[in-house]
Amino acid sequence: MTDPADLVVTSHGPVRLIELNRPEQLNAMSEELHSGLASVWDTLADDPEARVVVLTGRGRAFSAGGNFDIMTRVQRDRAFRERNVDEARRIITGMVRCPLPVIAAVNGPAVGLGCSLALLSDLVLIADDAYIADPHVQVGLVAGDGGALVLPLLVGLTRAKELLFLGDRVGAEEAVRLGIANRVVPKDKLLDEAMHLAMRAAALPVRALRETKRAVNLHLEQAMNSVLEPALLAERDTMHDPDHIAVVEKIIASRGRRRAVEKG
Repeated sequence: MTDPADLVVTSHGPVRLIELNRPEQLNAMSEELHSGLASVWDTLADDPEARVVVLTGRGRAFSAGGNFDIMTRVQRDRAFRERNVDEARRIITGMVRCPLPVIAAVNGPAVGLGCSLALLSDLVLIADDAYIADPHVQVGLVAGDGGALVLPLLVGLTRAKELLFLGDRVGAEEAVRLGIANRVVPKDKLLDEAMHLAMRAAALPVRALRETKRAVNLHLEQAMNSVLEPALLAERDTMHDPDHIAVVEKIIASRGRRRAVEKG
């Protein structure tokens, strides 16, 4: 199956390859991409031939996360803000509850929501020159759409707070050491390695594999029951907070000045 859009899903036997398809924008979110990520997990769960999912980005980034045009609209448009938060909720619950194992092939920077997509995957392969970072707080937002939920389960509370408060980049080797990723792979071999791993998983007994994912993810379900909604609502409230608005305006202005200098 193919989709000539910001989110492309193709079939490779029992494996479904999901590609974030905004390479010129480093796979930062668009309305279409965000909506697609919210709905794709139910579609895959209903696919009787699908066994495993591989998630990656086209081009040189996994996903740069937020889009400043969308951030500006979210600040001003309450209905759009509510829709954005609802889609974030569906992305998180969809990935956690999707019966198919999800393998992330992190081919480049995974930032913000891109970081969350990697963290919420079941297995993570990361390119040797890639990194993961969650800079929500740096732009005046609560890290509600994944980081606050899953990162403490992976690295512990103290380290999770450091990564979320400061938004520091975590390189590939460090990501494996911390338990954020399973293994580092040379960038030119990353997708092949992910597809090979997916085919291995797809050959396993279906019910045993799916029920094992569901059982292990009960830890995440417990966290979702207590953490997810307060975190998402806190992020929603910071989406129109003056500090966030000021940071976004400053970044947009800085980019505008840089473009003007580049044009001469």
